[in-house]
Amino acid sequence: MEDKAVKGTQELALEGQKHLEETIESAFQILSSMNDELCNPTLWSTPPPQATAATSHSSTSLNGDASSDYPHHMEIAGGGALDDARLRYKSSVASLRAVLNAIQNSQKAKAFEASSTASGSASQADQAEIEKLEERACNLRKELADKNKYLKLLIDQLRDLITDISTWQSPCSV
Repeated sequence: MEDKAVKGTQELALEGQKHLEETIESAFQILSSMNDELCNPTLWSTPPPQATAATSHSSTSLNGDASSDYPHHMEIAGGGALDDARLRYKSSVASLRAVLNAIQNSQKAKAFEASSTASGSASQADQAEIEKLEERACNLRKELADKNKYLKLLIDQLRDLITDISTWQSPCSV
């Protein structure tokens, strides 16, 4: 039974690593899409007044995710690739969170099972494997947190750049 739980945790760790890689790839795709849109001068013009009103209305329903903080006027200007990347990012983050919760629940269940059975002590090899997996899960959490901080920094820098570009494009009053 315990081998089954360890194997389940190992499978969850591998699945978590896969979702982390998908999250990083999606975050990179978001940045690439933002770069593509910033390099396309036709997208720099301000949207029509009707689109501006729709944008300001839709930007009030943000969910707090780093990828949803990006200004919505780029979506109107042709952000299909960006929207796709944002959806992939949100989906992979949700999957990663689910796997991390499953790993944590699996560890709690193993701890409860181990404490309830006096004769069910894990072998030294199993214990070492469990510790490695716990350390790997911890490292994955830290790496995800670092990547999210870095992504937020890049998005903030992009906002500043967009503000600068908007300032440069505005007519100067002499």
